[in-house]
Formats: sequence, C-alpha cells, structure tokens
Amino acid sequence: MNIDQTNLPKHIAIILDGNGRWAKKRFLPRTMGHRKGAFNIRDIAGICNSLGIEYLTMFCFSTENWKRPKEEVKYLMETPIRYYKKYKEKIWNSTMKIKFIGRRDRISSTLKAVMEEIEEKTKDHTGLVLTLCVDYGSYDELTTAMKEIATLVKENKIEIEDITPALIEDHLFTKDYPKLDLLIRTSGEIRISNYLLWQLGYAELYFTDCYWPDFNEKELEKALLSYQSRKRRYGGINENQ
Repeated sequence: MNIDQTNLPKHIAIILDGNGRWAKKRFLPRTMGHRKGAFNIRDIAGICNSLGIEYLTMFCFSTENWKRPKEEVKYLMETPIRYYKKYKEKIWNSTMKIKFIGRRDRISSTLKAVMEEIEEKTKDHTGLVLTLCVDYGSYDELTTAMKEIATLVKENKIEIEDITPALIEDHLFTKDYPKLDLLIRTSGEIRISNYLLWQLGYAELYFTDCYWPDFNEKELEKALLSYQSRKRRYGGINENQ
C-alpha cells in the first residue's frame, strides 16, 4: 500500500452496505451477497490487522434489520453459527481479539453462546480488536446509557451535575475504545443509518460507490489515502489560517 504508516487511523468503523445489490447485479439471490460479504469481513480485518490498525468496528446487523424478509433474517442469524463451527480453530489461533456489541435479548441462545465463546477464546489476543455490531442501533445504545445514568441519579449514587460527556461515554458499548477516527460506508449511500452517532462526533467520513463484497485492499487504500489527506482540527484552526 502507498500510505503513510505513521498516520494511520487508530479506530476505523465500516458500514457494510451493498451485499444485496451486489448479488442482484449478478442475478444471484441476496443470500449469496451476504455470504460473499461475510468472507470479506475476514479479509479486510486481516489487512487492517497486518497494517497495525488497532480497532475495527463493523456494522453487521442493525436494530432495524429485523424488518427484512424472514428468510433473509434467518440466513443472517444462522450463518455466523455455521461459519464458526467450520473456522473456529483459525479464529482461536489468530491474533485478533473479537468482540460483539448490540442487544443480545433478541438473538437465539445458540448464536449468543457462539458470540460469548468467541469473545472468551480471543480475549487475550493482542492484535486488532475486531468488533462486530449485531442487533445494534445508536438510538438503542444511547437510550440504554441514559437509563443507566438516570438509575444512578435515582439511587443517589451521582448528582445531576456529575453527568458529563465523559460519564456518558463510560456507559456506551464502546466505553473502553479509543475515539473513532474514520467511518467508511460502501455502496454509494451517503448517510449514517443510526450507527455510532455519539462516537462519530469528530470522525472523518468516507463514502464509496463500491459494494461491500467488492471492497478490497485497493479500496481500503483509497479510503486511508483520503483520510491522510485531511487536516483534523477538532473545532480549531490550522496555524496558517
């Protein structure tokens, strides 16, 4: 890659969009797009890990995706279980730490057990922290955080004056993560779709027309070069302005 290794984002998030359209373009069922997209999670995570990027957070299934056709939802909920059974030795032997964020009360007990086992087996890994967002929505995350903080106030454990941005961050699913540096969305859609709304406060945004199954090392390089071309001011100004 023709990128500056000294100016890499520490934390990248990706909205994996376009699996269905990728399949439709090839006259394939939508599930084939999801299958190809699932393998691409592995490939892009591996590239980020080799680059030394520390955190990669991927939007896999949103709180709104339950509205999709039942057969498609069933495929999306069962595929991770099948893949894990087939590739678990590779997952255990990788250097990546894998975590899941999102609701866990609406997924099957089998999928929940798989997620928990993956987290346990990889918790001591020292490579890329790969986070897969499953049944995740930022509205839900922020509502949960507000309820937790309101409970602390109600129980007289904190005062209202103690509520700060830092306290709110401590109650998010990403409380132990570094600030988000770069958001990538594939497939040509230019919106955030209820994803990491708080965390996106000062992140750089990158949108590409490339469908997720086609998002490869070259496309990642384009996103990183775009990121490296920007001047991050965090509300301030450059010295020459």
